[in-house]
Amino acid sequence: MRRIRSLTAAGLLLAVSLCAQPSRATDQFKTVETSTPQEVVGGMSVKMVRGVSNVTLGWWELPKQVYQTFHEDGVGMGLTVGPLKGIGMTLVRTLSGVGEVLTFPFPFPGFYAPYFEPEYVWQKERK
Repeated sequence: MRRIRSLTAAGLLLAVSLCAQPSRATDQFKTVETSTPQEVVGGMSVKMVRGVSNVTLGWWELPKQVYQTFHEDGVGMGLTVGPLKGIGMTLVRTLSGVGEVLTFPFPFPGFYAPYFEPEYVWQKERK
């Protein structure tokens, strides 16, 4: 019974995080004083979901970075540099997720903007 509850909670968390809207460029010029209560609560909730998602799925950076390095720079770099990039990005993503969870009530950086891009591990990096 306990396992079913934890699997259900993980599934709900994943569903909510997949439905989260990415922040828009105009959001960085908003303030709490000029926003509606719905926008403030929406910003807080997106920041919290993004933080929880990055804490729980930050380890996906390891295979992602190996795959990307393999395809961009070749087999040798993918097998040597890819895991190192993956470990580093796993730490960055997980720690930024912890930071977002701890600071979700506060509207920084920008109006509840992400600490870095891409916001989620499954999003493509912009070049």
